[in-house]
Amino acid sequence: MRGRNHWNDRVEVSHPGRPTPGFVRCFLRYVAPLVRLCHRPTMTGIEHLPTSGPYLLIANHSAGVGMAEISSFATIYLEQVGADRPLAAFVHPIDFRMPLLRPLVQSMGAIPSTYEAARETLAAGIPVIAFPGGDHESLKPFWQGNRVDFGGRLGFLRLVRDARVPLVPMGIRNGYLTAPILLRSKLLATILIQPRLLGVKRWGLSLFGIVVAALLSLLPLPWPATAALIFLWLGSPPVFLACIPWTVRLHIGPPIPPDELVGPPGAAHTDESLRGALARVEATIQALVEG
Repeated sequence: MRGRNHWNDRVEVSHPGRPTPGFVRCFLRYVAPLVRLCHRPTMTGIEHLPTSGPYLLIANHSAGVGMAEISSFATIYLEQVGADRPLAAFVHPIDFRMPLLRPLVQSMGAIPSTYEAARETLAAGIPVIAFPGGDHESLKPFWQGNRVDFGGRLGFLRLVRDARVPLVPMGIRNGYLTAPILLRSKLLATILIQPRLLGVKRWGLSLFGIVVAALLSLLPLPWPATAALIFLWLGSPPVFLACIPWTVRLHIGPPIPPDELVGPPGAAHTDESLRGALARVEATIQALVEG
């Protein structure tokens, strides 16, 4: 019997896909100019986003928490599309349990990254943006930076199949250069303890994390205290903060209808047929990344 992960318990979302006016105002005033300065983001294919009805916007992911990628997308979306067209972002369920993060993700209109939350949001007519590769893809080493690899995950295709919504592919290029990852390992998540406590199966060593750890080693403290600080630091999410200014490119492709991707309603579906759809989506997004 598998142990229960309490971080995935159901959480309440008051306004999925609809950021509060205060969040939009603060983001555009303070965050967007910084994103423009550091990452000079561009996005093509905005016209491919459906103007009404639910859809699933699927993209590749890199650089740990993908701060540069997500903030670049949010900047362009809010500036060029606007908050009047709702779009719910997947975030880790733990963010809804953390006192400091809960108000932020709620003001963003985000939803927990669970099948149930996504299904309810799509059923309400609200589109969802997701990064199916999760930690497997976002923690890939920098020499695989622009490679699209969802790790064989099929959950988003089951959503397309069950909710009968179009899939809109989006390719993101160069995000991995803003926070280079040197190593991805399941063992590392166990050794550092904190990632496993947060419900994360994999962890990575980032360039930023190593540099800060080296600086911590120079502090005039007893070695046990220094070792403890480095240990806690390497297992904390801030090691994946974007630390290098680099241009981020986003490309949105035409929607893929559900009947074309996963077959008509009522058709017999197997994981093998969904793996064929997965290969198509990965290839489509890879072409957008390279283009």
